[in-house]
Order: sequence, then structure tokens, then C-alpha cells
Amino acid sequence: MYFGLSEEQRELAAIVGTLLERRGDSQAVRAALESPAGFDVDLWRTLCEQVGVAALAIPEEYDGAGFSLFETGLVLEELGRALVPSPLLATVLAAETLLALGDSAACARLLPGLAAGTVGTIASGRVTGGEETVTAVGDRLTGTVAVVLDGLAAEVLLVAATSEDGVGLFEVDPSAARLAPVPGMDPTMRYAQLTLEATHARRLHGDAGAALEHLSLAGSAMTGCLQLGAARRALEMTVGYSKERVQFGRLIGSFQALKHRMADMLVAVEMTRSGVWAASYAVASGAADAPDLCAAASSYAGDSLAHLAAETVQLHGGIAITWEHDAHLLFKRAHALNQLFGQPHTLRARLLA
Repeated sequence: MYFGLSEEQRELAAIVGTLLERRGDSQAVRAALESPAGFDVDLWRTLCEQVGVAALAIPEEYDGAGFSLFETGLVLEELGRALVPSPLLATVLAAETLLALGDSAACARLLPGLAAGTVGTIASGRVTGGEETVTAVGDRLTGTVAVVLDGLAAEVLLVAATSEDGVGLFEVDPSAARLAPVPGMDPTMRYAQLTLEATHARRLHGDAGAALEHLSLAGSAMTGCLQLGAARRALEMTVGYSKERVQFGRLIGSFQALKHRMADMLVAVEMTRSGVWAASYAVASGAADAPDLCAAASSYAGDSLAHLAAETVQLHGGIAITWEHDAHLLFKRAHALNQLFGQPHTLRARLLA
């Protein structure tokens, strides 16, 4: 079976890639890291208003573009390639969880804002592969979520909590919650710790169990897209450097041993692409084998990117361990993404079980 992108999908990826080349270069990324938000707010606004990246997977009835999660994955792939900090992953996962919840009133109230670029996030133990740690008594929530993606920037905060009725999904006013920054290995991603102490919340209708299962799958697939983009960046950086660096009077790209290593890097990128695209399409289309495909693709993508990042550092020599070079951002991104929605060895164990 041949699987490729449609003309519209290729154009979407090209538009985002071109925009990021202009406004998401190394200097822009480093400036965004130092900003209060942790990402380029103007670039985020441009991506949402001119390209509609946050609206792609949201149905038209909620002011979305009516495409699918697969198209969103293509955007995340380009963001991963540029190593650009962005709240898109957190916002998309909040929207996907709402859609999976099946609460039309909550969707009508929250999704138009998320489609327009309002930053959203979901606080759940599933983000790091754990269990829910917040408990609900009536409309009051108590507990702590150790890692909340873009929690400090979120204007829409969804919280998964257990109660005597099972697992529910709640909406919490971010200003009423205690959110503290959490340091992480990857400076291009921002995390927060959420603490709730009998905090008032609005329970959203519907059984949240199935919605949170979808969160796990969508999160795994979309994280894989970021990993695929970073894998492409690793290969491009390394091949480009091998065409510039001269050693012993020759370009290092002419050395057979290095050719073999870069050929292996290419194979790893293409294998990652096949798995990640298959998993993203399966989640977007609701395929029955989506859990298996996500586990297989994400476990391979995580290990593959870690290896590619290490090869990038090795083949760039001494410059790769300096702050001025982007290789360290790639290395940190590789290991940080491996902590989201299941580490590779846990995903393989889940697949075998």
C-alpha cells in the first residue's frame, strides 16, 4: 500500500516550514526562551490567525477548520524540526479531550476560543504515563499534578480527577489554581506543577474514561510528530556540517565510515516517519489498531531520536557541546519528549501485553 500526503497536506507543511524558516531560526528560538511566556507570542498568533494551526482538528461547527488530527501532526512535525517553543501540543490535546468527551455544551463554549489561539492545556497523570492524583468531592478539587504542559500560559485549564463516580473531567479557572514553574531538561518546553486545595471547579458532562484514553493516544501520536521533526533536523544538521567541515585536507562527508553512519541516520528518520504517520492517521480516523500503532511508533521514535541526537553531537565534534550551537537543544528535546505519554520501554511492554 502506498501512503503519501495529499497536495493540500504538502502545501500546509510547506507553508508552516517556510514561515518557521523566516521567524523560527536559532536566534528567534533563543529569544523566545528568554521571554516571559517561553514562546514567541507574535509567531503563535500568526500561526493561529493566518494558518489556523490550532483550528485544524476542530469541527467547523465549533469554528474550526474541519480537517483532522493528522494535519495537526504535520504542523507539529515542522515545529519539531525548527525546535520552536510552542503551546500547540498542549492546546490541541485539550481540544481533543473535549471532543472525545462528547459534551456539546462544553465544546460550544470552549472550542471556538481554542481554535482561535487561546492557549489550553489538560492536567492529567497520563501526560507522564502515571495515574490521576487529583480527587473531586462535589465541585471541589484537591491534589497535585506534577507536570502540566504550558500550565503557566494556559487560559483554559482542564483537570482530570477521580471521585466516587469514577474519573471526571473538570474545568478550573487558572487564576484560582496554584501553578508553579517546573524546571526541565528542554528549555524549549515549559511545564508547571498544579496544586489544588478544595479549589472550585466546573464538572464537564460525560464519562471521562474514554476521553482520557483518547488523550493518551493523541498525545502519543502528536509527541511522535515532534520527534519526527526533530529527527529530520538531526539528519539535516549533520549532513550539512559534513559538507563544510574539513579534516586531513578533505571534507569529512567524504569519509566512508561517516557516510555509513549518516546513511543509518537516514534509515532511522524514514522508519520513524512511516510509523508516526501511520499512528497519527490511525488516531485521526479512529482505527481499531490505533493503540498498537501508537505504542510501536512512539517507542521507535523515542529511541530513534535519542540515537540521532547522540550521533549529531558526535559527528559535529567539539562545537556540538557549546551553548551557541543548536545540537544541545536537539539533544535535550530528544530526552525530554521521551518522558511524555510513556517511555519507549513502557510502550513496548504495553504492546507486548
